[in-house]
Amino acid sequence: MAVGVGDSGEPGTAAPAGATAGPGAAAFFDLDKTVLAKSSSLAFARKFYETGLINRADALRAACAQFVYMVSGADHDQMEQMRLHVSQLIVGWPVDDVHRVVSEGLHEIVHPLIYEEAQGLLAEHRSAGRETVIISSSGVEVVEPIGKMLGADLTIATRMATAHGRYTGEIAFYSYGSTKADAMRELAAERGYSLSDCYAYTDSHTDLPMLEAVGHPVATNPDTRLRRTARERGWPVLDFAKPEALRSSSIPPPARAAAVALGGAVALGIAKFSTRSSNRG
Repeated sequence: MAVGVGDSGEPGTAAPAGATAGPGAAAFFDLDKTVLAKSSSLAFARKFYETGLINRADALRAACAQFVYMVSGADHDQMEQMRLHVSQLIVGWPVDDVHRVVSEGLHEIVHPLIYEEAQGLLAEHRSAGRETVIISSSGVEVVEPIGKMLGADLTIATRMATAHGRYTGEIAFYSYGSTKADAMRELAAERGYSLSDCYAYTDSHTDLPMLEAVGHPVATNPDTRLRRTARERGWPVLDFAKPEALRSSSIPPPARAAAVALGGAVALGIAKFSTRSSNRG
């Protein structure tokens, strides 16, 4: 099913008609700006403000950061700044409070952000017998319930350490860059995937290792650098048109949707770094 047109002029086909997959194949999807039209973490900033975990000034910065992120994304240096800021910001946050915020806002916030084309790809890969995996640098507390909402088989995401019901500020696992590719290789070994038969979708050049790890890389809503790389390497390029509320037929039972979220923390990390960058400019 051709769902987009690559820069070469050829159909950008994510799961070609007639292609079959054995039980050892998977499709890996980045989340933000690939499956969702915005940053999943930034999208929760308003809810964190309403519940008192962040203040008004931080919520406004997060709104500005969402715009910056949509226009230009985040490069390696920005991601490192975010990682450091998040570690400091969340120290002492109660896990239960964040759990409640995401559980209450999940469907309201996320449903309108999901690309219709991404829904189709997920369904197509499932029909072809491939497992679907959401892999993101956002916190597992956001990514896991979204993955379940989408009907994904597995999720890989950043994990923050906790102790006595609160976040310590330590990062137990950072799902970013080459670490994403390492996690994909580990999962493939555990579940018997042949990576040469697997697919990967992402929008960011920082995820190049993720694309290089599989036999079927697809640049999806790519930033400028990834679009150029895709042209050079002859990879398909998909450009999704608009988000659409998740189709009811795609929604699995919501009983497992509750989890904790670090969305506000990541939002503030992007927001404050973006503000400093703008001031320097």
